[in-house]
Amino acid sequence: MKITGIGNAIVDVICKVQEDFLKENNLKKSTMKLVDENEFKKLLINLKIEETISGGSVANSIVGLSQLGSEVGFIGKISDDKLGSKYEEGLKKEKVSFFYSKKKEKLPTGTCLILITPDSERTMVTFLGVSANISEKDLDIESIKKSEILLLEGYLWDEGEPRKAFERAIKNSNKVAMSLSDLFCVERHKSNFLELVTSKLDITFANEQEIMSLINVKKFDDVIEFSKKTKKLIVVTRGPKGAIAIKDDEVIECKAKKNLKIVDLTGAGDLFAAGFLHGYLNKLDLKDSLLKGTEMSSKIIQKIGARF
Repeated sequence: MKITGIGNAIVDVICKVQEDFLKENNLKKSTMKLVDENEFKKLLINLKIEETISGGSVANSIVGLSQLGSEVGFIGKISDDKLGSKYEEGLKKEKVSFFYSKKKEKLPTGTCLILITPDSERTMVTFLGVSANISEKDLDIESIKKSEILLLEGYLWDEGEPRKAFERAIKNSNKVAMSLSDLFCVERHKSNFLELVTSKLDITFANEQEIMSLINVKKFDDVIEFSKKTKKLIVVTRGPKGAIAIKDDEVIECKAKKNLKIVDLTGAGDLFAAGFLHGYLNKLDLKDSLLKGTEMSSKIIQKIGARF
């Protein structure tokens, strides 16, 4: 196994909305909000569903890697219900080994409402369902040990059982990569994330906003200095400014692709990570790995959803 990912197993429900819908429902554009099942259903009742797809940040990256030809696996908690079966089928169809045996749970399979505004930005409202209850006993330790890289997402981090699962997975891994996932996650778990980035992760993926919030800086030059000091590989996406990889004293930049017909930014970071890791696994240099990540993210934002 090249990479095994652990993440929230979430079914994405994609809907197009106007800006007013976000204001009326007190949703902050381009962020992710966690809600309970009732609030989720209340929002969904007034919306027209465009598409329903197996999702989750790490799962999207893992599927992207499978499509690029890597042998990959995924661990995520689902319930034995209709959405859970749909989720499992979605992974199998993409040739991803699913290292989890579903059973009937008290909570249903997790769902994420992806609201796309006319400017192609996506705002997410997530009912985590059973996916948030992942624990150490849900891990397939053998698959983690046999993988070159373990891929994690910041969305999964929470105190209690998920944190214990996270830490056990890291202890049994060969190399660890993680996405900081979202500004909301970074601000909620700042001290824990900072410790992970500086001490436990080999590769960190973040966007500019997330990494600047993590280390409390206003200038991007400070991000570069911080990253050099960690002696780890830090990869930052910067929207129209492109992407940058920092390792030791090496700082490599890659420009964003121009003249794209952007339809939906969902999955841009997930597929960027897939492309970059594909390059990294195949011993490409940092520049070519950045180019592969940029190519993948450029393709996904020109279609609805986070899967090709």
